[in-house]
Amino acid sequence: MSSRDVKIRNVGPKSAAWLRQVGVKTAEDLFRVGPVETFLKVKRAGFRPSLNLLYSLAGAIDDCHWTDLSVERKEGLISDLADAESDNPIKTRWEKQADRSAEVDGTEAPPLDADDSSAS
Repeated sequence: MSSRDVKIRNVGPKSAAWLRQVGVKTAEDLFRVGPVETFLKVKRAGFRPSLNLLYSLAGAIDDCHWTDLSVERKEGLISDLADAESDNPIKTRWEKQADRSAEVDGTEAPPLDADDSSAS
């Protein structure tokens, strides 16, 4: 068993559970998927990770503690994350439901900030 098959560095039990649920179970999986896409998988699964998870994943790949990442590396990760999210935005479950309902009804989904006072 190689060192990449054991516990992922910088990842605690809660984050490890999130990662398992999105299919990232080993360090090898993390190397294959990458820190930004892994972070997005966790967000798309409905969890609410902080940027510390992104930094921890990058630190695991760089073989360092996440607090040892340079400011430039962290800024690069944030930039890559912003690019990836703009290419494929993450919708809330409410936005997804509105899209599905609109598709069934043949209408357009209401904007996110629509006034709900008429529903009473």
